[in-house]
Amino acid sequence: PFRSPHHTISDAGLIGGGKYPRPGEVSLSHHGVLFLDELPEFKKNVLEVMRQPLEDGRVTIARASLSITYPANFMLAAAMNPCPCGYYTDPNKECTCSPVQIQRYISRISGPLLDRIDIHIEVPAVRYQDLASESGGEKSEVIRERVQKAREIQLQRFKDSKHLFCNADMQSKDIRKHCQVDERGQQLLKMAITQLGLSARAYDRILKVARTIADLSGSETIEPEFISEAIQYRTLDRNLWV
Repeated sequence: PFRSPHHTISDAGLIGGGKYPRPGEVSLSHHGVLFLDELPEFKKNVLEVMRQPLEDGRVTIARASLSITYPANFMLAAAMNPCPCGYYTDPNKECTCSPVQIQRYISRISGPLLDRIDIHIEVPAVRYQDLASESGGEKSEVIRERVQKAREIQLQRFKDSKHLFCNADMQSKDIRKHCQVDERGQQLLKMAITQLGLSARAYDRILKVARTIADLSGSETIEPEFISEAIQYRTLDRNLWV
């Protein structure tokens, strides 16, 4: 399933609930994608209720007479502008927002929620030359084949586990087992944690992403360049916009 609720949705609509409990968008997107466009426009309390299902893959709704648990193992995809006017990082248009406005806008997304998002990257505006170019990029069939091979590697890796099917499902103990890195990789991780002030949860996310990059590359080991690439996917942690 693919779900894309409007930013005016309530916390009960997103997480589930009501007088007679019903599943929310996070459960309706179970084993699918939940897309939140204009992420900072969602109410903060609505975003914060996603922290538990992102961590546990399920939602429990308790009432006086009953308690119901709904599955909520979904992939969260979100989009946002770099500032209220949208031109803070644009090389051609001048941003009209003050530093305080930019900081206030970005801070609508809490640190604990960002920690639970594996990848956040800046996407620049597409140039006219690229839009008008007739030379296509990498074909979808090629990308799909590479992804399928990576998923097969992960299924083989977790074949003896009843609860793990892909790298995203790994918990801390699984990460320690399947995401071993060499001394150079450890130095990169140490630098990222120290200089960027990353949390333990972000550390685990970097290792899982690096493991996936290695799988996509057909590598059995997590090379330092995979660690470096995974760190680069923590744009908001690197505080580039403020």
